[in-house]
Amino acid sequence: MEIDIEDYNPKWVSEFEQEKTRILTVLHGHRLYMEHIGSTSVKGLAAKPVLDMMAGVRHLDEVEPFIEPLKSIGYEFVSHKEFPERRFFRKGQWRAGTHHLHIYKIGSDQWKDQLSFRDYLIAHPEVRKQYQQLKQDLAEKHSNDRTSYTEAKAPFIQAVLKKAKEEVPHPQAEGTDVDDDTI
Repeated sequence: MEIDIEDYNPKWVSEFEQEKTRILTVLHGHRLYMEHIGSTSVKGLAAKPVLDMMAGVRHLDEVEPFIEPLKSIGYEFVSHKEFPERRFFRKGQWRAGTHHLHIYKIGSDQWKDQLSFRDYLIAHPEVRKQYQQLKQDLAEKHSNDRTSYTEAKAPFIQAVLKKAKEEVPHPQAEGTDVDDDTI
C-alpha cells in the first residue's frame, strides 16, 4: 500500500470526536481518558489520513476486556511484542488502517511522549513545517515501505521530544489534570 500524505483536513478533529464517542460508548463502564494524537491532531500538518487516538488506563491488564467490544465497531487487536508498554487496535485493513487506537498506562513515559510531541508541533510552526517536509520526502523515497518510512522519521521525532522535555511539560503529559473520576 502506497504511503499517501494529504494536506491537513479540518474534518479530522470532528472524526476524532465521533470515533471517541463510539469507543467510549462500547466501552461504557470502563474508565478511559482519550486524546487525539499523531499528525492528524496537529492543525495545518499534512498527514497520512489515518486517525491516531490514544486512550489512557490505570493498568494495561485492564485492556483485555476491550477486545470484543472494540471488535464490534470494527477494531482488531494487534499484538506487538516489541511494544510491551502499549496495546494497539487497528480499524481497517492491515497496512491500510483508517484508525489506530494506542492504549498506554496514563502518565507513563509513552503517554507523556505522545502528548509532548503533538503539543510541541502545535506550539512551534517552524518545526511543524520541517516535520511535514520530512514526511513528504520520506513518503516519496519509501512510497511502498511503511516500516522504512516510520524508521526514517524516528531521529527527527526523538530530537523534538528532547527539545520538548527541556521546556515546561504539558500538564496532561504529567498526568496532573487527570483525576480518578476521569479515567
